[in-house]
Amino acid sequence: MSTNSINPPILVGTDGSTAATEAVRWAALDAATHGAPLHIVYAIGAPMDFGPGLAFDQFDYDTYRTAGAAAVAAATETARAAADPLRSIDITTVVAEAPPIPVLCDRSKDARLVVVGSRGLGAFRRGLLGSVSTSVARHAHCPVAVIPDEPAPPARGPVVVGVDGSPSSALALDLAFDEAARRRVTLTAVLTWSEFNRYIPRHDMQQEAEELLAESLAGYAEKYPDVAVLRLVAEARPAKRLLEAAEEAQLLVVGSHGRGGFAGMTLGSVSQAVLHGADCPVIIARPAH
Repeated sequence: MSTNSINPPILVGTDGSTAATEAVRWAALDAATHGAPLHIVYAIGAPMDFGPGLAFDQFDYDTYRTAGAAAVAAATETARAAADPLRSIDITTVVAEAPPIPVLCDRSKDARLVVVGSRGLGAFRRGLLGSVSTSVARHAHCPVAVIPDEPAPPARGPVVVGVDGSPSSALALDLAFDEAARRRVTLTAVLTWSEFNRYIPRHDMQQEAEELLAESLAGYAEKYPDVAVLRLVAEARPAKRLLEAAEEAQLLVVGSHGRGGFAGMTLGSVSQAVLHGADCPVIIARPAH
């Protein structure tokens, strides 16, 4: 993939599944919104029954190359149909002879955003997340969007973002404000607190939380004057409150790990819970490397 440091591409994985088709459609719209190119990747990987009874050189790649070519052709049609009403976008495709997780994670180094479906062809229909979406959300080198395979919520719904004062949530705020501004919708900023192991009045804890949210939002009104902000501060479990706030949202943005995380942590408990519970697209605001 050719890189463009000025306008890096949005990278989306496809395998021909319903979830992947929704991911391609969402990625194309986001590429059009940002005026960015779209890069569609189909990764062949290895057969599900690969093991001691099947030598690697017996794997028939031709069949999988054919399936991959058909999948990226269909994905390109889906992407153009989604993006063209907004603007024409540059689309490139690749069929890679490698497993999807390392392919997507490696190519994410040069991407603005990597987009995956919540479940692929190998996931159970009632499963929460497929292995590809889970692993890419943990290990990508840029922000990751995980797209559900159900119809999208109303286009005018807000962008919801989780805030806790951590560097990871600062990345989430940057991304969420940008998305809200480009989509011309309200941004809902959610911060929660708990009395666990704290021995001060609830009123004081509420006030502390409101002050922390105000500090976290400082400067954004000047940078994004057209974005209206709704502030939600409450005593609650963070994932539960975020999911409640996102019930009518078109996008939910969270950091990869919060104040309880440690340096090098791949995915925090809140972001994991949100990924498994949200009905709208979720962006994990990972730092770019």
